[in-house]
Amino acid sequence: MFSVRRSIPLVHHLQAGRRRSFASGSHNFQHKPDFRPRRIILLRHGESLGNADESAYVTTADWRIPLTDLGVEQAVEAGRCLREKIEENSKVVFYHSPYLRTKQTLDELLPHFSDSEILSCLEEPRICEQQIGNFQNIQQVLDAKKERSKFGEAGLDVYNRVSSFIPTLVRDLDRHRRSGIDMDNVNVVIVTHGLALRLFLMRWFQWSVECFEESQNPGNCELVTMNKRKDNEGHAWMELEEKDRQSLCLSDACAVPRNVHLHRKNSVFGMKGDVR
Repeated sequence: MFSVRRSIPLVHHLQAGRRRSFASGSHNFQHKPDFRPRRIILLRHGESLGNADESAYVTTADWRIPLTDLGVEQAVEAGRCLREKIEENSKVVFYHSPYLRTKQTLDELLPHFSDSEILSCLEEPRICEQQIGNFQNIQQVLDAKKERSKFGEAGLDVYNRVSSFIPTLVRDLDRHRRSGIDMDNVNVVIVTHGLALRLFLMRWFQWSVECFEESQNPGNCELVTMNKRKDNEGHAWMELEEKDRQSLCLSDACAVPRNVHLHRKNSVFGMKGDVR
């Protein structure tokens, strides 16, 4: 499958900003009911015409770039894999980028789930692709991709808007919880783009800039799964599956939120800590 690494330099003051936590940071959720779903599954769209031929960006607006025939096949297979992963009669919450290629990918996922299983299906502009501008020849497109901060959104811009989506996600999930839905029976599926997917993970797990820069985009329609984990003290957190951590070229430390590591360290020294 097509896979491309996008190394976007992020300024280091981003790390300080990340400490001002939303859902994935150091805010104390210890005494609040658990909003976390059974799992969160992130999915990059299928192969697009722009993945196969970058000259497509010259004649077609980025948001209107469609899937290739191979991309449709990848989305069909992803739908089958998603159905195998999510138990029958579970509840599913879908979010998707407004771009055509993510919508076409979503179209191949939804038929695998009944209306009674789907809690919501929401379009979310904040998880769309990085904006590089509108260019009239292929060399301009290639130059813009190399120096995105000069022509469109910098990596930090995408990080900020993806970060602002996470509190919305948490509020939506907490609303489902308050309506009486068993959150251990809820799955979240997010259909997005490679860079936005990695920045979502960076924000959730509080990766360092170095960790992010070492990561790679998942393949087209590759499922990246975060499962809920609990310890004996009742603390809960989301954790990346091992195969997905390896696929994204991440170290062991990047698979769980930083607060989990701090809690485990504090526990060794007999100290109490909060786990996110």
